[in-house]
Amino acid sequence: MKKRILKIIGILIGILLIIIVGIAIWGIVQENKLEKELTKISELVNAENIDLDSVYEVLNQTVTKGDYAKVEKAFKNYLKDNFDTTIKISEILNDEQLLNVLTAENYLNDGKDFLATKEYIEQTRINLTQYQNDYNEFFTEEKAKSYINKQELDEYYVDLYMEQYVGDIETDNDSDVVDESIDEILNILNIYEEVINLLANNKDEWQIIDENIVFDDTELSNEYDELVNKL
Repeated sequence: MKKRILKIIGILIGILLIIIVGIAIWGIVQENKLEKELTKISELVNAENIDLDSVYEVLNQTVTKGDYAKVEKAFKNYLKDNFDTTIKISEILNDEQLLNVLTAENYLNDGKDFLATKEYIEQTRINLTQYQNDYNEFFTEEKAKSYINKQELDEYYVDLYMEQYVGDIETDNDSDVVDESIDEILNILNIYEEVINLLANNKDEWQIIDENIVFDDTELSNEYDELVNKL
């Protein structure tokens, strides 16, 4: 009887070991799938010409299963929100209208009150400041962790998400470079505003001749040149 019991126990232990090994292998497979997916995302966003459709296609799909799928969704949602903000910043930095504020064409089309130009400068400044704050927030542990906390997973998966995929985001990022670029544009917008206000407040003291701005007052002309030379 004792031998029979020991035999049954041995069988149960064997089955348990098989289950444990199976779960471990399954977990490794899921983690490998996620690693490949993240490598694919990295290659797409670092390409010379980014294919946005392909990036979002990968970010919106789920290749893993079980709790690993929740980890995958959490990290991809984190990346997607960050990517969305980055695109919004890039759109402003590459906005052609930003380059045309102080042109003879704009002076003719929107002068001499410059209502549309003033609105554009103000709205661009508001948007850019908000996007800058949003972008910097993504590189905080609290923000990154908020995505995985929503999934209500075991600590193992939270640690996997934070240590394996998120990493040390508060020091390992290029937010300083982005900040400098945004601050530069914000400074340009401030100078634009000064120039446009100068022209709007002295609307009778200047005109456009042969695509050049000509002032009736030398002091006003010097003040205009001084501001433009700051750019």
